[in-house]
Amino acid sequence: MTEYKIALVGFGGVNRGLAQLIADRNAEWKATLGFGITIVGVTDLFLGSIVAKEGLDAMQLVALPSEKGALAQLPGGSAEAFNETIIKHSGADMIAEATFTNPVDGEPATTFCRWALESGIHVVTTNKGPIALHGAELKELARRNGVAFEYEGSVMSGTPVIRLARQALAGAQIQGFEGILNGTSNYVLTRMKDGLTFNAAVAQAQQLGYAEADPTADVEGFDVRLKVVILANELLNARLSVSDVACSGISRITPEDIAQATANGASWKLIGSAHREIDGSVRASVEARLLPNTHPLAGICGAINAVSFNTALLGAVTVSGPGAGRIETAFALLSDIIAIHGTYSK
Repeated sequence: MTEYKIALVGFGGVNRGLAQLIADRNAEWKATLGFGITIVGVTDLFLGSIVAKEGLDAMQLVALPSEKGALAQLPGGSAEAFNETIIKHSGADMIAEATFTNPVDGEPATTFCRWALESGIHVVTTNKGPIALHGAELKELARRNGVAFEYEGSVMSGTPVIRLARQALAGAQIQGFEGILNGTSNYVLTRMKDGLTFNAAVAQAQQLGYAEADPTADVEGFDVRLKVVILANELLNARLSVSDVACSGISRITPEDIAQATANGASWKLIGSAHREIDGSVRASVEARLLPNTHPLAGICGAINAVSFNTALLGAVTVSGPGAGRIETAFALLSDIIAIHGTYSK
């Protein structure tokens, strides 16, 4: 049986969720999946860092308070984040990178991924920044060093949209896609349909933890734009950069717009899409669209995500599921580890 040694880079909700899964289910994984996971290091810009090559207690990590320098409370821990040391020298076989998304240059997450790949260490990540902005470079770096670079959770959290399209739809000739790829904006539009104003719906999303204190990235489409770039480059073999994707959000939609759409049997949705043109180029956009209620995405409500693939052989194939959540996103990291095990343990 294989035992993977993993270092957690970033210890917010997602990697804390992965630690929770390891604490609760490691014995089950050994029996059913053929591998176990030992956490040998943790580093976080706020909490500090710790290395224990013999393994850390996952439940003890989960119980750690979210306060500055908290990892110093554990034996051998430090209030300082020794990121490079933890990534390169903790003895890890792989890192789980789950730091914040920087939509401008993908840092520092891209550097964290690069350090690991250059050192022959597998990377699993949920971070959109490195994939959307530096995906081709990082995938080539992984190939050259004989390791994996997996990022299933970067688009729809635990809903396996990338792997489903690459594997289950292989040969179906994906020609494009359109999706609801941001749960916050979809929740806001759903609540506006229930009668709330835009500002009231955003405030409610913030209270529920769906929206950040500054919701701009969600409601103006910037978050979706990164995901569209990832999907287009991954599934349509495009070479899009973020600036190639026209982007607008939902902040200008009024209660009157919502009411008129409802009266006409339609729904407003923030849609990220890409499709291949006749000349082979790929065009992509993010925009609020008025969808007839017969459209497969029109009935997706609340903080749920969905994507509809346009295929030559099957027509539209739509998948929906959670696009956020601590455990849901941690599951995406697990699915990446399972994929790595299936490829590299042979």
